[in-house]
Amino acid sequence: MMAIPTPEHFDLALRGDVAIVTLNRPEKKNPLTFESYAELRDFFRDLDRQSAIKAVVITGAGGNFCSGGDVFEIIQPLLEKDMAGLLEFARMTGDLAKFINACPVPVIAAVDGVCAGAGAMIALYADIRFGTPAAKTAFLFTRVGLAGCDMGACAMLPRVIGQGRAADLLFTGRTMTAEEGERWGFFNRVVPPEKLLEEAIAYAARLTAGPNFAHGMTKTMLNQEWDMSLAQAIEAEAQAQAICMQTRDFHRAFHAFAEKEKPRFEGN
Repeated sequence: MMAIPTPEHFDLALRGDVAIVTLNRPEKKNPLTFESYAELRDFFRDLDRQSAIKAVVITGAGGNFCSGGDVFEIIQPLLEKDMAGLLEFARMTGDLAKFINACPVPVIAAVDGVCAGAGAMIALYADIRFGTPAAKTAFLFTRVGLAGCDMGACAMLPRVIGQGRAADLLFTGRTMTAEEGERWGFFNRVVPPEKLLEEAIAYAARLTAGPNFAHGMTKTMLNQEWDMSLAQAIEAEAQAQAICMQTRDFHRAFHAFAEKEKPRFEGN
C-alpha cells in the first residue's frame, strides 16, 4: 500500500475507511483548474493501491458542488493552445472520468447547489449520487460553444437517465432540477442540505462494512457488461461469483448465518 498523499488542490479527510474529497474554492463555487483536474485524476487512478480506502465521498464546500472549469484559469488559457495542447487537456479530463469509473471502490457524490460542466461529469461518474432540493445540474458545454460530447457524456448520461433526456440536456445545456434528477434516476436520493454529507458518509460506511472484494467485482461487472451480450454477461457473472465464492468473506457469511450472527466482512 502506498502512502496517501496530501493533496494541494482539494481537501481530503478520512472517516474510518471512507475518504471524503471536498472541492474547496467556495468563493467561486468550487471550479476546477488544470492542477485540480490532474490531482483528482491521480487520486482516483491510485485507489487500487490504497487498501485503507474502501469508499469515496466527493462533495463541494460552501453550498455548491462544482461550477466546472474555471473561466479564467482554464477556459481563457485554452484559447491560446494549439490542437496538440487542446487534445492533451481534453484527454486529461477524460482520464479523470475513466479513473472515477474504473476505480475499485464505490464513489458517492454528495451534490448541493451548482453542479455544472465538468462538475456534473464528476457527479455522473460516481456510482451513487445524493442531492439536495437546491441541486442544479447542467451539462452546459453547448453554452460555451462546445459539443455536448465531453468526458464521455454521450456514452454515460444516456445509460443513467435515458437517451431522450440526455439529448435534451446535452443539446440545450439547460439545468436539470433536483426533482427531475431524482425522478429520472440521476439522483439516488434527495435529502435536506444539512443532512447531505452525513447521509452520504453513512451510506459509504455501510458499504465498507460489507464484502469489499465483492463490491469491487460488482462495480467491474456493472461497467463491463454494457459491451456484452446477455449470454456473455451471464457467463462473466458465473465466473465472477465463482471467484467470490473462494473468498473468506463468503465463508464468514455462511458460518455467521449458521450461528445466527451478523457476518463481519474483512474484504478478503
